[in-house]
Amino acid sequence: MLWQRVVTAIVLVALLLLALLAPGELPFAALTLVLMAAAGWEWGRLNQASGAQAVAMAAALALACVAAQQAGWTVQAPAAAWWLATALWVLGGAVALRGGPAAWPQLPRSARWLIGLLVLWAAWLALGHARQIGINFLLSVFCLVWMADIAAYFGGRALGRRKLAPAISPGKSWEGVWSGMAGVLLLALLWLWIDQRYDVDSASLYTRLQAGLGWAGAVAAIAALAGMSVVGDLVESLVKRAAGAKDSSRLLPGHGGVLDRVDALLPVLPIAMALAWL
Repeated sequence: MLWQRVVTAIVLVALLLLALLAPGELPFAALTLVLMAAAGWEWGRLNQASGAQAVAMAAALALACVAAQQAGWTVQAPAAAWWLATALWVLGGAVALRGGPAAWPQLPRSARWLIGLLVLWAAWLALGHARQIGINFLLSVFCLVWMADIAAYFGGRALGRRKLAPAISPGKSWEGVWSGMAGVLLLALLWLWIDQRYDVDSASLYTRLQAGLGWAGAVAAIAALAGMSVVGDLVESLVKRAAGAKDSSRLLPGHGGVLDRVDALLPVLPIAMALAWL
């Protein structure tokens, strides 16, 4: 129902803003840890885990996140972690999408469980690291994904002709993908202007990319991040379709599950961290 969707969105945004603006890193780390643990539970349920096994997966993910935080990886993670996550998403995502929903269940359950936990762990680590850099930086990554999704939706509805992945997500089109990339590039230009004219707590992702890679490199990196947000969405849709599920869960009234809300962020967060340090 629409009212449920609106209320849930307002509550989630309010909690996110309160956690971001609270002093210290604990409130944000705790909120995102709870969400990622819930996503780990959903991943297990979508991949043939029993109730107890799914709970154990959520607990294992939470413990791995806490261990990484205690080791200081949310402040300065090894650069290899971001590039390993990037390789997993670029290569593994391509293989998964090429195989489609029919090929996914053919992987051993343990392999599917491990892939999901690694992806969620890397995303949480990237969230914590991005928060350490600054709120402006973190919000610029969030808004990249949100803009890509919004622009793709409206561009696809207005211009969509060629289906992107009909066996996985029939509503998506190539025109929607290009619209999403165009929307993100416009957002980047606006954010670069904001960074130059206002006193922000940190440089945005776009300013870092432009300073480190030049204009041509920044445009390519931003377009690639917008494209990877689509890959994250498609991979989660593939897993749900293989499981015969419409939503990852019913934890968020009107929205489905946590995975349904963060799927596009999962590849973008670690890849953004890798690119931001080039």
